[in-house]
Amino acid sequence: MTDIADTEPALLTEPFDVPFPAPGIVRAVRRRADASQRELARFARVHPSTIGRIEAGSLTPSLTMLSRIVGTAGFRLVVVDEAGRVLKPMRDRADLRDGAERRYPSHLDVVTDPEPGEWWADRYGLARPPETFYRNREVRDWLRRRSQWEVRVAKYRSVPPPPDPQRCGYRGGPPIRP
Repeated sequence: MTDIADTEPALLTEPFDVPFPAPGIVRAVRRRADASQRELARFARVHPSTIGRIEAGSLTPSLTMLSRIVGTAGFRLVVVDEAGRVLKPMRDRADLRDGAERRYPSHLDVVTDPEPGEWWADRYGLARPPETFYRNREVRDWLRRRSQWEVRVAKYRSVPPPPDPQRCGYRGGPPIRP
């Protein structure tokens, strides 16, 4: 017998309309592992009643516990968008920290070895740091579009490059590179 989930990718169309499906996930893991509740509990190092309570819907497991249970059958928890594409976690690089050993904000692209004009404090004559980021969202978005356009030349062969915000009246953007 073949499950529909085995043949077709699951698309999330209305993820907030249904409760978290932990009971169904644990039952599916148990079926794939061909294990009883006691066996699954032993493999996952949890109490047997925990598996029963999760399957009954009276206990919502933590992500750590659910990951451990799912891992017993060789599966991993992932985050996907509505089209089913997997969101890869960001790597933490110890060499990309500010002077106080803090991470840079996750929503900003880090610029390593900034050139003159790429750091917001260049105009004040301050010493340039080993890495920085663009604070202006318009500039960041343009740089991402430009990078995407350059990397996917075959896809965008007949499309002109995106307009440069510095040439469109924005001051303080990245330096114009040929």
